[in-house]
Amino acid sequence: MHPLIQLLRPHQWVKNGFVFAGLLFSHSWNDPALVTQALLAFVAFCLISSAVYVMNDLLDREQDRRHPEKCHRPLASGAVSVPAALVLAGVCLLLGLGLALGLFAPFGLPASQAPWVFVAYFVLNVAYSLGLKHVVVLDVFIIATGFMLRLLAGTLGLGIWPSHWLLLCGLMLTLFLGFAKRRAEMNILVAESGQHRRVLDQYTPAMLDQFTTLSAGATMMAYSLYTVSDETIALHGTPWLIVTVPCVLYGLLRYLYRLHHAGGGDPARELLTDPHLLAIFFIWLTLVVWLLA
Repeated sequence: MHPLIQLLRPHQWVKNGFVFAGLLFSHSWNDPALVTQALLAFVAFCLISSAVYVMNDLLDREQDRRHPEKCHRPLASGAVSVPAALVLAGVCLLLGLGLALGLFAPFGLPASQAPWVFVAYFVLNVAYSLGLKHVVVLDVFIIATGFMLRLLAGTLGLGIWPSHWLLLCGLMLTLFLGFAKRRAEMNILVAESGQHRRVLDQYTPAMLDQFTTLSAGATMMAYSLYTVSDETIALHGTPWLIVTVPCVLYGLLRYLYRLHHAGGGDPARELLTDPHLLAIFFIWLTLVVWLLA
């Protein structure tokens, strides 16, 4: 793809799909106004997150040049100049925040009901890029917080009160993905990991294996309890969400397999390229929509 488009990391936009979770589990997919707001929130997050990715690549371009994979990124390879990257990041940020804050309301595009979520996401990622990414364990919690803000944009931002089950399952899942990604980076870089990401010097393979196992188990337990809780059964009018539990378990185990035996690790790339993960995700989604509808 064109280097400028590659710099935006469009494959990472799949992470912004978290904004649709509130729409799905609140049975609001038949409300055109809420669907429109959710789509706008998704677009806003894609633009803001791309601005953050460009900023990260600008700050890390020297380190990326010594990385076996990241050296091919547009800024590290020299395919995109620094001024062009700055302009691209600025345009994406202005458009994304403009959508969230309602600056395009004259064009019929409504503002988010919780615009602070988008501002908080950007500020959090600036702090992460400028130093918090070097703080062990906190770095992954910040990544997970970014996902939680996406969930809030798709709930509070649409006027939907988020379920505590949704927040709990989302937190456990994103912590699992964050620690798994750190483990994947360690697998790729081995002895020189600290030269490319300083925080990796403070992790060990055994520590990250424990963290991923703990968070994967917590994710599985939280989702399983959610499907059988009296609150869930009353809200959705069905006791059969439990049939989706094997899908979640298979997805977690398949991702761990990819992590340890197939050189995987990037959640977005794995979901888009691994046929097993793609298939089990669509099976899970189909079952959930069918049961809730």
